[in-house]
Amino acid sequence: MIRSPLTTTVLFHLGPAPISTTVVTTWLLMAVLGIFSWLATRHLSLRPSKRQTLLEWLVGTIDAQIRDTMRVAPEPYRALLGTLFVFILTSNWSSLLPSVEPPTAHIETDAALALIVFCATIFFGVRVLGIRRYLAALAQPTWIMLPLNLVEQITRTFSLLVRLFGNVMSGVFIVGIVLSLAGLLVPIPLMALDLLVGAVQAYIFTVLAMVFIGSAVTDDMGRAPPPEQGTP
Repeated sequence: MIRSPLTTTVLFHLGPAPISTTVVTTWLLMAVLGIFSWLATRHLSLRPSKRQTLLEWLVGTIDAQIRDTMRVAPEPYRALLGTLFVFILTSNWSSLLPSVEPPTAHIETDAALALIVFCATIFFGVRVLGIRRYLAALAQPTWIMLPLNLVEQITRTFSLLVRLFGNVMSGVFIVGIVLSLAGLLVPIPLMALDLLVGAVQAYIFTVLAMVFIGSAVTDDMGRAPPPEQGTP
């Protein structure tokens, strides 16, 4: 039985706050990723093992994407953007586990991720440019555009939410419907496609986050800090 992605099952209450299956699944994924990260990085060496080589390749790929997209040094942004990508990818792929609904197929999880990007955009913009230059950049090309630019900040955040939610939720629905009608083996090609869609959606979300943050750290003349600076 496929339930609506707008509803969740409450497992227990933590004080007045209801804790749903989506929240518990998110906590478990965070715990698994945290433990895996600790295990993967506790024995780093100048002569890397295969595991360390794979980890360095992943970090290098994220750094290269940040440089190409934002035109800044990747170090201040690597932790946030890398974590977003890995968490969304893992969440999307968790749909392949029996009886697991991916957190990203529920609108509240995607809203939280989009809100993180919204707050990070403001944080890095103020951090790099300062509050006055950041607000001045929002008022370009003229102060009359300030309300429209503020609305744009909100609408593009909402577009992040809708894009991720719609694609992941629809994939889970399609696989679930075919599985209920056709049996266990028939949906396997669709599950493989779901893996691809999950990876693509994690990539798109992360790149759009880079674009939004990159636009926030440019000054009122459209100039970004040089790649070797990153932060003031």
